Amino acid sequence: MKKKIIMIIDGQGGGIGKQLTQTIKERFPELFIRAVGTNVMATQAMIKAGADEAATGENAIIVGCKKADLIVGPIGIAIADSLMGEITPAMSVAVGQSNAARILLPMNQCDNQVVGVENASLSYLIRCCLDQIQKWISNQS
Repeated sequence: MKKKIIMIIDGQGGGIGKQLTQTIKERFPELFIRAVGTNVMATQAMIKAGADEAATGENAIIVGCKKADLIVGPIGIAIADSLMGEITPAMSVAVGQSNAARILLPMNQCDNQVVGVENASLSYLIRCCLDQIQKWISNQS
């Protein structure tokens, strides 16, 4: 059976992507993690956290979205010009049009407010993300 590709996208310093990579790898070691950063710092953070492979930049996100089974990251990866302008329109379109399932963390920052979502801690959001990945895995069987 083909390994499922989990694509984690992050920008800025890569702190969210680093924590996602580390916790997903710990809980689901069978999953293949492709980390893609909008910049080198974000990519390096996810590599240090245990990503199986990594790349940087707009084209890496566009191509990766075509090959991913699941895309994970802060909600800003699906919103053009978010993450302080690091998410280009082409990146957000690639995320939105991908055939992959998506798990997006509702981060209320960078001028994007998700109404009805309380400001939860990152550790809580990551636990919720892990639960959603478990449900996704169960639905793949």
